[in-house]
Amino acid sequence: MDNTTDAQTPQDINTQAWRRSLQQSPNYFRRGFGHTDAAEATMKTEYNSDLIQTIREHNYVYSEGDVTIYLAKSFGFCWGVERAVAMAYETRSQFPTERIWITNEIIHNPSVNARLKEMAVLFIPVDEQGNKDFTGIQQGDVVILPAFGASVQEIQYLEQVGCTIVDTTCPWVSKVWNRVEKHKKSDFTSIIHGKYKHEETIATSSYAKRYLVVLNMAEAEYVADYILNGGDRQEFLAKFSQATSAGFDPDRDLQHIGIANQTTMLKGETEDIGKLFERTMMQKYGVDNLNQHFLAYNTICDATQERQDAMFEIVEEALDLMVVVGGYNSSNTTHLQEIAIERDLPSYHIDSAERILSAQTIEHKPLGKEIIQTHEWLPAGKIRVGITSGASTPDKVVSDAIERIFAFKDSQGA
Repeated sequence: MDNTTDAQTPQDINTQAWRRSLQQSPNYFRRGFGHTDAAEATMKTEYNSDLIQTIREHNYVYSEGDVTIYLAKSFGFCWGVERAVAMAYETRSQFPTERIWITNEIIHNPSVNARLKEMAVLFIPVDEQGNKDFTGIQQGDVVILPAFGASVQEIQYLEQVGCTIVDTTCPWVSKVWNRVEKHKKSDFTSIIHGKYKHEETIATSSYAKRYLVVLNMAEAEYVADYILNGGDRQEFLAKFSQATSAGFDPDRDLQHIGIANQTTMLKGETEDIGKLFERTMMQKYGVDNLNQHFLAYNTICDATQERQDAMFEIVEEALDLMVVVGGYNSSNTTHLQEIAIERDLPSYHIDSAERILSAQTIEHKPLGKEIIQTHEWLPAGKIRVGITSGASTPDKVVSDAIERIFAFKDSQGA
């Protein structure tokens, strides 16, 4: 994002005061434009499904031919995603002739983003290294901030250019930013459980004075051991070279820490990481001094938690296979896939029904790997199939996948 480097860094400004000032600007919108009913009606037509409603009415278990579908009791679009997409639709209605941009995908679902492109909504170009090119944006353009937010630097740049900003950031994400700002106010380092390349974590870390991003428990344990026992400083900096704030010094910056998270991470792992660091700081500095060295708040998204809980429930069924539907770059979807993998349940992560090529072949993305094709994926005879989807997946996409399974299974027996 080379063309935004002139903006102040978050370390130079009071980001809480800046956000309050931004929200009072006549060029900033975060509550829609009064076209909610029309937007929701359009979304209902484009994204809802009669089949999904029928399955819900059958207590989430539904059979057709040799296939019994077990649908997770919490899946698909969450409130924050629905709000973001509806606001994007409203924006097009409110500004019918203006150029409209989105700083990234509005949500991590290919069909929804494709629909916005059909509505002449432009997406900021991104190169192979992940750098965004904002040079095409001009004064007077309308820019939508996606559900997972945008960094302080990006928003500052849009302000300087003179854009109208439509902010669809999920309130749960904003809640994490508030926690990180509290860390900064107390001069604490934010340890963020997340993926350092993920747009939400990039946005969250931009509100911190100092930060360290840990991906999982193994990385957290490495950091905890360093806090207690010291270690090779250069090895530490190399290990987290892309996951720390500028000038990060583990010997100096891990004495006072606060915990935050990317809202789509696994709930249990986030909780365990928080408890690990609480024990670590208690052991290092003593129980009486814990509050001077450690801050923690619950910033786990309710919708993410509900979908994970529903996934834990459904994998207890005697399923033959699991299909997880959602964008390949959707963090919350990949974590649902992890739950199936931990149960040794044959599972397939697809981003659309079109990935189901036939009764013999499915195109899918194994966890942490490239897309592959698997053959003989659909067992013969009567089968029980678990279905869930990430929080950015419309019911219609899930319905299309189920209908393909029904159709291909029927042809398999013909």
